Amino acid sequence: MKGKLIVFEGVEGCGKTTQIEQTRQWLEDLAISVAVTRQPGGTQLGQELRQILLHSQGYSIDPKAELLLYAADRAQHLAEVIKPELEKGTIVLCDRYTDSTIAYQGYGRGLDLAAIETLNRLATGGLEPYLTLWLDIDVEIGLNRVKVRGESDRLEQDTIDFHRLVQQGYQKLALHHPQIIHRVDASLSLEAVQLQIRSLLASHLNL
Repeated sequence: MKGKLIVFEGVEGCGKTTQIEQTRQWLEDLAISVAVTRQPGGTQLGQELRQILLHSQGYSIDPKAELLLYAADRAQHLAEVIKPELEKGTIVLCDRYTDSTIAYQGYGRGLDLAAIETLNRLATGGLEPYLTLWLDIDVEIGLNRVKVRGESDRLEQDTIDFHRLVQQGYQKLALHHPQIIHRVDASLSLEAVQLQIRSLLASHLNL
């Protein structure tokens, strides 16, 4: 693949959406071809799955069903968006990828990590990110940001213990995959966070 997949990860309220948009603008100013997408929701099917996964009301979703729905979104997303963009030589900025499933459904929900790894590999065809930017922030601070923002989704409304387990998952992933996952201190100002991101991308993309 000629392009590169850059993934943004982190707990709720870490600032991914804002930082992805600022990064997109910066790369475009450098005349670099860039595409922004997200999981779940990067395709028409994904948008419908996102509605079910994050905004379902009146019924609960079994953790295994939740895991499989995320995998379905990811498989469609890879086939329809990510792989075609990478083949064109595009830098793809993706809001969440396989690490989210490991952190949320693996560490957060307690599902089998080996089974999740197999499912992720099936959904992605083994495609790993070129670089993952982990926006690291204290869980309580992130959730307070979500409250200030307004209405929260199904995952954001989960227990504080769940979100702490998710954070622990990200910490372990970063420890085990230092060659791909790079920590960004997301507790700083928006400008300072963006500077960290630009520095990492400039180094890895030879900008």
